[in-house]
Amino acid sequence: MDHRAENRVTLTACIAEAKPLRHTPAGLPAIDLLIEHASKAQEAGQEREVKVALKAIAFGAMAERLARQPVGSTWIFSGFLATPRNGKHVVLHIQDIQQD
Repeated sequence: MDHRAENRVTLTACIAEAKPLRHTPAGLPAIDLLIEHASKAQEAGQEREVKVALKAIAFGAMAERLARQPVGSTWIFSGFLATPRNGKHVVLHIQDIQQD
């Protein structure tokens, strides 16, 4: 595998669901979210509607910040994708948010 490979994602999405702020066994604040995105994209010369719902997680100060944001609010989320050890679905690990 190329160690210079990048895993960076930037996605404008709204917070569809937010679980209560929790703490990891190490005491780190954590929050689990479901974020939803909708847009139009060009593919093979055709415009198509794109919708995605994505599980997301944040830790530390970012988790505390996200816990204060209302469900339904829209943000530009930045982070990386990972599959949990016990999971089958990809999760966005949020590192930064900006107001849309």
